[in-house]
Amino acid sequence: MLNLITHDAVTEINLARPPVNALNVELLGALRDAIDKAIAGGARGIVLSGQPGMFSAGVDVPSLLGRDREGVADFWREFFLTGAKLAMSPVPVVAAITGHSPAGGAVLSLFCDYRVMAEGPFRIGLNEVQVGLVVPESIQMALRRIVGNYRAERLMVAGTMVESSEALAIGLVDELTNVEQVVTRSVVWMQALLALPSNAMLKTRAIARADLTAVWAHPEKLPLDEFVDAYFHPETQAVLEKLVARLKKKD
Repeated sequence: MLNLITHDAVTEINLARPPVNALNVELLGALRDAIDKAIAGGARGIVLSGQPGMFSAGVDVPSLLGRDREGVADFWREFFLTGAKLAMSPVPVVAAITGHSPAGGAVLSLFCDYRVMAEGPFRIGLNEVQVGLVVPESIQMALRRIVGNYRAERLMVAGTMVESSEALAIGLVDELTNVEQVVTRSVVWMQALLALPSNAMLKTRAIARADLTAVWAHPEKLPLDEFVDAYFHPETQAVLEKLVARLKKKD
């Protein structure tokens, strides 16, 4: 489900779960393990990439729907642990957003230090409300620190997906480039960062990200039960069932 590619001191972790890099328990666990191994192996920076045209479609809803409360809680625990792993990474991480990035895919990118996105008709956003899911405070905070309070509110409450050009304009992503060059540009940005005096850069980074790490330092304390309660709300279940039915028709 992952391809690991070395670019000198930078490790690229490439999501490779066809067809859309949907996030399930196995992929989330593999991603955390890959981050740990890359850092243990001496990587000074990480690039998280997807496939051309698709970074990640977010949560694998069909595999989640129908699980009992324990199974659903297990998945969301894995998701929050993965978010925490990215937020707390001791080395910089770039999200190489190689295409569409709705919901969970967009969430993962929020915890990275920098976001390079494919230019063109690709969309990104936290569209959880559109599928009946509540955006918890820990994730709302991650978006607010990037685009500002009011804009984050408008985006999340409406579940808005924006095209890459608008994402750049509002600061949701930092850079656009041709889809084939997203990973290259991500590596180039990372290498320029790593060329700076290491001690000064990393300590300044830690100070700058203190608000994020304060929230995500203890993922076991995040309000998982409240989130799972909201997931099982009858309205949410009805919306998700309709979503899965539409996906099956497309297949």
